[in-house]
Amino acid sequence: MGIEVGGLFGLIILVLDIYAIVKIVGSGASTGAKVLWILLILVLPVVGFILWLIFGPSRPATAVSA
Repeated sequence: MGIEVGGLFGLIILVLDIYAIVKIVGSGASTGAKVLWILLILVLPVVGFILWLIFGPSRPATAVSA
């Protein structure tokens, strides 16, 4: 039973990492920043994805209505 759970967890991490890499490549960040984020996600898949999720995606500016 442990193999099925581990395999499912690994598949979920793979899908999330691919999603993050696609978003990174399509972002407006500099080439150096893109390379660093992708390397971090490839070397540390779980930690890299979590760090990218927290620090990576740019938040749209909120409009202040008067």
